[in-house]
Amino acid sequence: MSSHDIRRPFKRPAVSDQQRRREVSLLRQSQNRLDAQLQARRLASTVLCLPSSQDEYNSTPEEQQLDTELEYGHPHDLRQATKLRGPEARLWFAKQLMLPEWMMDVPDNLNTDWYVFARPAGKRCFVVSSNGTTISRLRNGILLHRFPSALPNGARTNNSKSAQSYCILDCIFHESDETYYVIDGVCWAGISLYECTAEFRFFWLNSKLAETGACDAPSTYHRYRFSTLPVYNCDKEGLQTAYAGQVPYVKDGLLFYNKHAQYQTGNTPLALVWKDENCSQYVIDTDNKGQVPSQQQVVLELLDDGRLATSDDPPVIIGCLLGEFVQKTELHRGDLLKFAIGEGGLVIVDSKLEKADLQYLGKSNRARAFADSYSKVLFQHAARYSPLRIEHLFASISSCVEDENPTQDAEMAG
Repeated sequence: MSSHDIRRPFKRPAVSDQQRRREVSLLRQSQNRLDAQLQARRLASTVLCLPSSQDEYNSTPEEQQLDTELEYGHPHDLRQATKLRGPEARLWFAKQLMLPEWMMDVPDNLNTDWYVFARPAGKRCFVVSSNGTTISRLRNGILLHRFPSALPNGARTNNSKSAQSYCILDCIFHESDETYYVIDGVCWAGISLYECTAEFRFFWLNSKLAETGACDAPSTYHRYRFSTLPVYNCDKEGLQTAYAGQVPYVKDGLLFYNKHAQYQTGNTPLALVWKDENCSQYVIDTDNKGQVPSQQQVVLELLDDGRLATSDDPPVIIGCLLGEFVQKTELHRGDLLKFAIGEGGLVIVDSKLEKADLQYLGKSNRARAFADSYSKVLFQHAARYSPLRIEHLFASISSCVEDENPTQDAEMAG
C-alpha cells in the first residue's frame, strides 16, 4: 500500500445509485432542450390564475372526474392547469419547483463542481411579479401573499405595461423577519433562466436584485424585503462557512447545487439537501404534534395494482397492499398513505432497496402534494441509524484535493 493510500481520509461506501443518476441527469439536460420561454410563461400565468383561497382546493366529486389528458404525470397546458382543483392542482404546482434530493452519498468532485449554502427555515414558494402586482404561492399552489414589490412589473409604479415583463423567483419566506430569501430564479423580466446553469443563475440574480432595489427595506410600493443568499464554492473553507458561519436567518440544513445544473422541475440529484443537529432544528421528521415518533414514518402513493410508490420519476416501489385490504379500507389510486417502518427496517442490497417493513397508519394530510421521495426515505432512515456526517463531507473534499495534487513522495519517485 502506498503512502498516498494510507493518508487518504475515510470515504463512506455508497448506499444508492445517486451518483449514476447525477451523471445521467447532466447528460439528459444537454441533449433535450425544452421550450423554456413557453414553460416560464405558462408557470407565471398559472400562478396568477389559480384559486386564491385554501377552501377552493377542496374538490367536489364532479371536479375529480378529469379528462384523460389530465392524467397524473402528463404535462398540462395553461387552460387545463388553471381548472385543476384539490390533489391535482397541488401536484401540478409542486412539480414546477426544482426539488432537491436528500444527500445519500457524497457527490464526486464535490469541491470543484458544487456550490453550498445554508438553507433558511421557512415556507418554500414561487414569487411571480406581473401586471403591476406580485403574488407568492406555496408549493401546493395555495396563495401566500399578494403585494407590491420592486421586482420587474411587480407594482403599479414600475409597471412596464408589457405582458412579457414578468419575473419568477424560487424563494423561502422566513416569517420572523418577513423576508423572501431567493434560492433560485426561473425567469427575469420575461427572460427565461430554465436553460442557464446554476453558476449563471446565481450571478444573474445577485446582480439584478440589487439593481431593482428589491433587497431594500420595505416601503409603500415594496411590501416585503428580498434577499439573496451567500453561496460558496464547496471547498473546505466554503463548506465550513456555510455549515458554521453566522447568517441573519434560522438555518434548516445545507443546500448543494451542481454548478452545471439547469433549473429542472421535479426531483433532481443535481440539487441536494443535507442536515444534522448543528445546522437544523428538525433533522428527523416529526409527527403532527411536533414530536419525533419512535418509528420512522413515510408517505407513499397508492398505484392501481396496490403498489406503494415514491414521488420520483420513475417512482421507486417500496411495498404493496393486498387487494382485499385496499377494498376494505376504501382506498383509491393516487391516495397518499402514511406508514411506519417496523423493526424489519429497510433492507438495501447492492445500493438498491430490496424490501421494507411497512405498517399502515392511515391517509396522509389532504394538503400534502405528493409522496416522499426515495432519497428522503433513505436519508431519514440513515439519520436514525447511520447518519451521513459533516466529517464524511470534509473527508470527501480532502480525497478530491489529494487526487488533484499528488504528494511530494509521488513527485520524488524516480
